[in-house]
Amino acid sequence: MGHNADVARCLPMTAHIHAIGTAAPDFDIHDIFIGWASERLQGRERALFLRMAGRSGIERRFTVLPRQRPGGTPIDADGFYGDGMPPTSERMATYAQEAPALALKAVADLGRRTAIDGITHLVVASCTGFVAPGIDQIIARKLELDGSVERTLVGFMGCYAAVAALRVAHHIARSDSDARILVVTVELCSLHMQDTSEIGSLLAQLQFADGAAAALLSAEPSGIAIDRFFAATLPDSDELIRWTIGDEGFVMHLSGEVPGRIAQALESPEMKRAILGNRAARDIPSWAVHAGGRSILDAVEHGFGLGSAALAESRRTLSRYGNMSSATLMFVLGGLMADSAAVDGIAVAFGPGLAAEGFAIASV
Repeated sequence: MGHNADVARCLPMTAHIHAIGTAAPDFDIHDIFIGWASERLQGRERALFLRMAGRSGIERRFTVLPRQRPGGTPIDADGFYGDGMPPTSERMATYAQEAPALALKAVADLGRRTAIDGITHLVVASCTGFVAPGIDQIIARKLELDGSVERTLVGFMGCYAAVAALRVAHHIARSDSDARILVVTVELCSLHMQDTSEIGSLLAQLQFADGAAAALLSAEPSGIAIDRFFAATLPDSDELIRWTIGDEGFVMHLSGEVPGRIAQALESPEMKRAILGNRAARDIPSWAVHAGGRSILDAVEHGFGLGSAALAESRRTLSRYGNMSSATLMFVLGGLMADSAAVDGIAVAFGPGLAAEGFAIASV
């Protein structure tokens, strides 16, 4: 008995995602934005924008932005964006109020799926706002977590921040078998709309939306195991995705070269080895790819020679919610876990750098 216990203590542990809860606001901004953006373009550029919007693979995107009256929209004269572009300070004040509220809705959804008592660690990822005390402290206080709960805030990493947050949880679970870790990702991308006639910027804004997700992790074998975390940076690509703080919100710079560079990188043995490990892509049944956009999903599908159904959950998430930055991958993982089929595969996200980060996933 003693020998077996010693052996068990020496075996490497990994983290397990027991359940994932998600939340999106209730106001669909997608068609409203398309109309607003197309008014800023003329001629061939307007036709191109509308054609790209129709091919985006997105049907709905949601925003937390307040509406001043029933039936109103954020771009009305009395709306958030109605009287010119609000300064960054006003956008951050809205973030401080709305981001914790949306995060708590995701935690409540998680609570309907699994017990979330006994939390020892809280890891929060968010890159669309800053506030101090931090959003992690606000969430902890509103959940009435004990003051001894250890908190980690992952900020400004963009679309692969969920990977970083889950990686933190993974290392905690490996070092403490009794740890119960709450991971939260929350993004309010709609706070950073830019009034511009530059088609590239409008196409980038077309992708993004608001959303939050929450997951419970521990070393206890239940749900899906996450392991073999990886990170790989594409050379000479740091200018392709940038996120800078301006006087009127955070400004996204998303190059149209991104899908092509990803497809090119996936041809290299080094990138394939980093993402796939020692497996062949065709032998991997489960794929949780961050739904950064239809062209990015196409690049991954074609780059790895996957079947048309391989990225079904990623495409479904993109269609229903758009790109919610760090929350998106969690939505995709939650969809895979809700399916009756066993999970056995890879989770991967691309973001600023240009970098790919991810991990292996497998049902227990």
